[in-house]
Amino acid sequence: MAIIKEIRLFFRMKNLIVILIISLSSVFCRNIVIKMATLAPEGSEWHGMLIEMGQEWKRATNGLVKLRIYPGGVVGDERDMIRKMRIGQIHSGAVTTEGLSEIAPEFVAFYIPLAFKNDGDIQIVLDSISGELNGKLADNGFKLLHFGDLGWVYWFSDSKILTPQDLKSKKIFTWAGDFKWAEIYKKAGYTPVPLASTDLLSGLQTGLVNSMATMPLYALSQQSFGIANHMLDLKWGALLAGIIIDMKTWNRIPSQYHDELIIIAKRIGEKQRNMNKVAEAQAIQAMKEYGLQVHTPSEEEKIIWRDEINTMEPFIRGNVIPSELYDRVIRLTKEK
Repeated sequence: MAIIKEIRLFFRMKNLIVILIISLSSVFCRNIVIKMATLAPEGSEWHGMLIEMGQEWKRATNGLVKLRIYPGGVVGDERDMIRKMRIGQIHSGAVTTEGLSEIAPEFVAFYIPLAFKNDGDIQIVLDSISGELNGKLADNGFKLLHFGDLGWVYWFSDSKILTPQDLKSKKIFTWAGDFKWAEIYKKAGYTPVPLASTDLLSGLQTGLVNSMATMPLYALSQQSFGIANHMLDLKWGALLAGIIIDMKTWNRIPSQYHDELIIIAKRIGEKQRNMNKVAEAQAIQAMKEYGLQVHTPSEEEKIIWRDEINTMEPFIRGNVIPSELYDRVIRLTKEK
């Protein structure tokens, strides 16, 4: 009888051990699903490249990491994305400097109007401050996997713009939540209308706004040029973007995969950058065929724009952009 009890106890213990092994195995083999948000429209080139990145991440980690992408602003504006990353609703984002500045205000260094004249200007500033930007994100619980420029920003409006005075008669789109820039525009005599970027097209359709600063590719993909069908051929600024992930999720991924995942993210980012350089001219040409009018300012009008920025400098320097950072960007872009 005692022997039978011992045999039964043995089999019970064996069953418990098997169950424990299966349970532990399922924990360690469970996929790491990373929810990534972006404003990139569904079906766009940038969305497709993020899908490609997810496929490469899955391959590089032998199926451990799976990227689930939410495109087109379905989870909200970029500032909403950052807030949702902080509370764990999503884990990653492909966001512009607008969203990144919600984490580290130093990213506004790339907002200085007319400061960047060519790709070299952007690169020299990137080389100077990228280490600081990485550190600021890490201090706030985020890992920067890639950061680079997407392309140039121009003014689009529903009628011809050649001077600052023309723009002052417009209702211009500014990002909701970025109240400092709205105040700067007001002080300089403009009429800013803060909106979520996801509401921009409806704002144009209803006349809530009638002018915006954006990339030609975005104007084409969002079809906003159908209303704002006049473009000022003057590089107002550079739009930069990064791929970020919250540090808790990043640390869940075994460290043996980290370097490869970063390499893949950077490769996809560079592919996007190179594609945009060619696609910008193609986008402008395509929009011109459907009614876009491009207006090139004269040298005298360019001087008026530069004088306007000099007038706005006291509102920007030391307010939106720290004085030291503002001065460094100006110095670097002038030295080159």
